[in-house]
Amino acid sequence: MNTDNPLHTRVCEVLACHYPVLQAGMGGVARSELVSAVTEAGGYGFLGMVRESPELIAREIDAVRARTAAPFGVNLIPAATDAGLLQEELAVCFEKGVHSLCFFWSIDENAIALAKAAGCRVVYQVGSVEAAIAAERAGADLIVAQGVEAGGHLHGKVSSLVLIPQLVRAVHLPVIASGGFASGESLVAAFALGAEAIHCGTAFIATTESFAHDYYKQRIVAARSEDTVYTDAFAINWPADSPVRVIANSVIESLGPELLGHDPEEMGRETVAVEEGRPIYRFSTDSPTRLTIGDLESLALFAGQVAGSIDSVVGAADRVTAIVQSAQQTLRRLADMTKRS
Repeated sequence: MNTDNPLHTRVCEVLACHYPVLQAGMGGVARSELVSAVTEAGGYGFLGMVRESPELIAREIDAVRARTAAPFGVNLIPAATDAGLLQEELAVCFEKGVHSLCFFWSIDENAIALAKAAGCRVVYQVGSVEAAIAAERAGADLIVAQGVEAGGHLHGKVSSLVLIPQLVRAVHLPVIASGGFASGESLVAAFALGAEAIHCGTAFIATTESFAHDYYKQRIVAARSEDTVYTDAFAINWPADSPVRVIANSVIESLGPELLGHDPEEMGRETVAVEEGRPIYRFSTDSPTRLTIGDLESLALFAGQVAGSIDSVVGAADRVTAIVQSAQQTLRRLADMTKRS
């Protein structure tokens, strides 16, 4: 950590950003407007381009660059993407010269190798010590340690408080904390655990620039931490045994205690919503975006337990600034406490 600027870490060096505040590349909702706003404010944003067409990826990359000259990344998930489409997604990212790629789920050594060969920084999100070690060996530059408190898909069962220091001890790469982080106080807590940045999803869904539907944003603002549940019921479009954390809704209530053990291949294909003519099924992993029409309440409302701390929809830059300012204040307060003792 830079002693002249205690918020400047090795993660900032690798990603060429001012502050160690990363916006997660959430599929569907992390589009160019959000990424550029976070990046211009000094953080670092990822476009959520999971299973998207090369044409859309190219347009979104260009749209970010039209708004900011700062570097940003693209999030892809090899395990949840058809192999042919993944190669097309990677190809357009390389052609466009994206600064970094963030991968998630199982460790794809080939994807890492291709990204590194193309000059991309590679960020890998993991949920276990074993996966972190594998990602480091495969050539990743940064590790995101995702605790089970996080929203969206979860690849581990350990809380951030326990997982982060274990990963810090296990790998030599800088570690980024994810799951339960949305404030300056939590950024300082991440530093205390050995991490060098935070990776925020829920906090940035509830912003004006997020591509999430307004209904989705308001559900996050209204949610308590206890309203989020761990389930694999929203499984269509992903492999089996892919649990998520979502805000409870009527679909969850209909399952009773059977929140786990659902196979996407055995689920029916009941259309409950539409997005630009594409049907969205009950139990799919699609969350409502600005373009979604239909039964929004029954869709997957991905959110972490930190939703209980989000009480308003604000500009993404304001969210970044609030995190940075409260982190600086917290560090000063802790320094004063140390002096007094």
